[in-house]
Amino acid sequence: MSAADMMHPRRRPPDWSETLQSLLATIVIAVFVITFIVQAFQIPSPSMENTLLVGDYLLVNKLCYGGIHSLLMPYQKIARGDIVVFHFPVDPKQHFVKRVIGLPGDRLRMVNKRVLINGTVIPEPYVRISRPADDAFRDDFPQLGMLTSEIRGNWWIQMHKLVEDGQLIVPDGYYFVMGDNRDNSDDSRYWGFVPRENIIGRPLLIYWSVKGADSEMTGTSSVRDRLYRYAYAVTHLFQITRWGRTLRIVQ
Repeated sequence: MSAADMMHPRRRPPDWSETLQSLLATIVIAVFVITFIVQAFQIPSPSMENTLLVGDYLLVNKLCYGGIHSLLMPYQKIARGDIVVFHFPVDPKQHFVKRVIGLPGDRLRMVNKRVLINGTVIPEPYVRISRPADDAFRDDFPQLGMLTSEIRGNWWIQMHKLVEDGQLIVPDGYYFVMGDNRDNSDDSRYWGFVPRENIIGRPLLIYWSVKGADSEMTGTSSVRDRLYRYAYAVTHLFQITRWGRTLRIVQ
């Protein structure tokens, strides 16, 4: 080797196989994490206000209630008061987020907006009430009156079979869920129970929260509109971010 070569060693040509292996390993890890550990979720409606707001972006813990986690260590049981993300029973392609109110075996009823489980009023400091009692079915559930357009017909039929002494009995393997924004929530009162297998996990963290989500960040789903919203978010990142909610643990 000449003195020039020693002073200026030749660079090793890039090993494309190593680069490709590293890229594939990163993709595999990302897919594993998204499939089994966490999932990103965006709050699309005000049904969980003020706990979760439209424009909150969540990381959902998919291990807490089982999955591969249950093979390695005990998993957490679903408890009353847990916020859960689940496949909407009416249309499993949609993901909903609500709070668990009724557990299997519970006898549930509402009296003037207050929830009673097995005859006892449960404390609900998270509930938001936005209007006075004016709907017998919604505010004094279950009132078996007339079927309306807001209530699913099959649920209306099933509910009649499960109401005893004015209380709805939650069957084994199912959960009764409601939104914290109690007067503006499309929940189990209108379409029924959530099967255990539909529950994906529990929101863990609000990793980003954006204000004005109902205008700048949502709307029609055309490619042009989506590109506009993304460009708007990038150029107005500091102005639209709710910094007080970003990186907040969900409780």
